[in-house]
Amino acid sequence: MDMRTHSPWTVVQLDLESRLAVLEDVEQALTRVSEAAGLNPDSAINVGVAVRESVVNAIKHGNRLDAAKQIHVSLIVDDDALEIVVRDEGPGFDPEAVPDPFAEENLLKPDGRGMLMMKSFMDAVQFTFPSCGGTVVRMRKRLF
Repeated sequence: MDMRTHSPWTVVQLDLESRLAVLEDVEQALTRVSEAAGLNPDSAINVGVAVRESVVNAIKHGNRLDAAKQIHVSLIVDDDALEIVVRDEGPGFDPEAVPDPFAEENLLKPDGRGMLMMKSFMDAVQFTFPSCGGTVVRMRKRLF
């Protein structure tokens, strides 16, 4: 018998200031949603890393630490997956222009690994750029 504690569609929406201090709020909400959805502990850790990287990128690179702009995080549970959507209000970017973290000249650089971790730890990652501006990162992790 499948005893999940969530409804077929559970949505948690967080609208937050562009401050790194909001990471704690995102992590607490994600922990609760992951546990309620029945995500296994190892997957929950990996999802947490991917979401943290996405939120940090939205704050630092998207909104450029502009406290007047917000980041919007949605945590969505459906029948078989946890979906996380992170949206910023910045100018957007070209994912193809992000340097390869495995290139020799980038190996010792501390930046540039966020997208790699998102793609490594999640089952699907999609970047979109609405006409109104900003970047939307949509990530999915299968529950089972």
